[in-house]
Amino acid sequence: MDLAWVRQHVRQAAAELGFGLVDQTKLVTAASELARNTLVHGGGGQVESTVLQNGLARGLRLTFTDEGPGIPDIERALSDGYTSGGGLGLGLGGARRLVHEFSLDSRPGAGTAVTVICWVAGPPRQRKEMR
Repeated sequence: MDLAWVRQHVRQAAAELGFGLVDQTKLVTAASELARNTLVHGGGGQVESTVLQNGLARGLRLTFTDEGPGIPDIERALSDGYTSGGGLGLGLGGARRLVHEFSLDSRPGAGTAVTVICWVAGPPRQRKEMR
């Protein structure tokens, strides 16, 4: 239920900010992978969502935190082809490629925090009603 909520929340927030369908899908896919990692490997945790504004550009920052065992080898975890099994097959490296900004802070025994940001430029798109 929590993973479904994260996906739904991220898609709705991205749509409201004017992200196109492709960019919405990229961000939702990255968020789904990171939320799953937080749940499975971190034993649960939190996600924080923040709307950003930089001139005409709007963005969405998502921060996933847990108090799990941490990641012992960050470079390996970010490398292509690395999997801990059972996920989307995307991994941290794939999630990193789907967003504009990516940061990861993890220490063994101290948990993990992953922050991603995606940007969209221009004024928000107006929703059109069809009759």
